[in-house]
Amino acid sequence: MKNSDEFFIPENTVDYVSEEEYIQAGYVISALEAFARVTYHSIYVIDYYRKNFLYVSENPLFLCGLQPGEVKDMGYAFYFKHVPEEEVNMLLEINRAGFNFYNQTPVEDRIKLSITYDFHICNLKENKKILINHKLTPVLLAQNGNIWLASCIVSLSSHKTAGNFEARMLGEMNYWTYSIENRKWKQESSIKLNDREKDILSLSAQGYTMNEIADKLYVGVNTVKFHKRNIFDKLNVSNITEALSVASNSKMI
Repeated sequence: MKNSDEFFIPENTVDYVSEEEYIQAGYVISALEAFARVTYHSIYVIDYYRKNFLYVSENPLFLCGLQPGEVKDMGYAFYFKHVPEEEVNMLLEINRAGFNFYNQTPVEDRIKLSITYDFHICNLKENKKILINHKLTPVLLAQNGNIWLASCIVSLSSHKTAGNFEARMLGEMNYWTYSIENRKWKQESSIKLNDREKDILSLSAQGYTMNEIADKLYVGVNTVKFHKRNIFDKLNVSNITEALSVASNSKMI
């Protein structure tokens, strides 16, 4: 039977954290609480020393109908109850692969690393399953360079299936994708949008219609349609909502 300790692998052992350091970490939690108040994203913090969740925001997306305190008390046991069994196995795999990638990264760059992937969570009270995007990044490192605290940002996924593993380094244009079948990371070239495509996405995000965008950019509606098709092809999406989600998640706009 699987248990939550499987998420805490020996390669990321944190030997000791003092109470004083936890007091200092409280300032980080306060900052995350402030951020949680102005976003729909759910936020929680993993504590790799105490092997639990140090903080869970009140934002309902990730809670599956539970209270933040209930999810915090459950810790990683939350996944075994609210994630489909086959996807729990996927999470264990990407957890191992992610730490392997992390440990191959120079210590001075580790704090810049983030890993993102998609999986389903189930609201058992409402019998509802949704696909979420999960971004994990180190917040505070232990003295040995391992992750002590990591923040997790949860949003609705822009994809249609679970998986979609990516690792990104702050300041790097390229990124890495992970294949469960091959159990390997592969470097990918970053998708680039031209200035006109960025303009169209930005105006779409502001709620402008296609005709209004054409007027603002002094082009014809067919030109806007042409650029939108190019955006959808580049981002591998089928509508403007998905395009905005992918572009914003990848910091293209």
